[in-house]
Amino acid sequence: MDVSQTATDLLDLVALVIRGVSGNRDLSLTAVMVLGSLQRQGAQRITTLASAEGVSQPSMTQLVQRLEQRGLVERTSDPSDGRVALVSLTAQGVAALAARRQRNAGRVAGLLAGLPDEDVRAFSDALAAVLPAIRHRVAAELPTVAVVVHPYPPGEAR
Repeated sequence: MDVSQTATDLLDLVALVIRGVSGNRDLSLTAVMVLGSLQRQGAQRITTLASAEGVSQPSMTQLVQRLEQRGLVERTSDPSDGRVALVSLTAQGVAALAARRQRNAGRVAGLLAGLPDEDVRAFSDALAAVLPAIRHRVAAELPTVAVVVHPYPPGEAR
């Protein structure tokens, strides 16, 4: 089965939905992706976040600084390597992410509300059938995080 037209249509839909929910630019898409990643996967190194989002480490450092100034994330020392900072989501960050998702879900619901019930049901059924498999495939394609094991604790003679 040729899925190229379906893929093109899906990309158009994604672009339309993003445009439809992006009225409030309180956070960039990259910032939202970082917050979501921290919520799903827990504390992470800046290098890991930068790699996952496809940005340079200095760019991610600047973004993390801005998020930290807003109280959405915090940096702590990595217990396994005190030279490394871990970034984690704060309670305020969790609340901001939840509020944004709720606001965006409301906007998408508004976009769907004008459609015939049978079209919304068909769309919902299609999402239920496809979304779990797509989530699984995307998760499997995400880069794995390398764990660096240091033979000596920080500061110990070598």
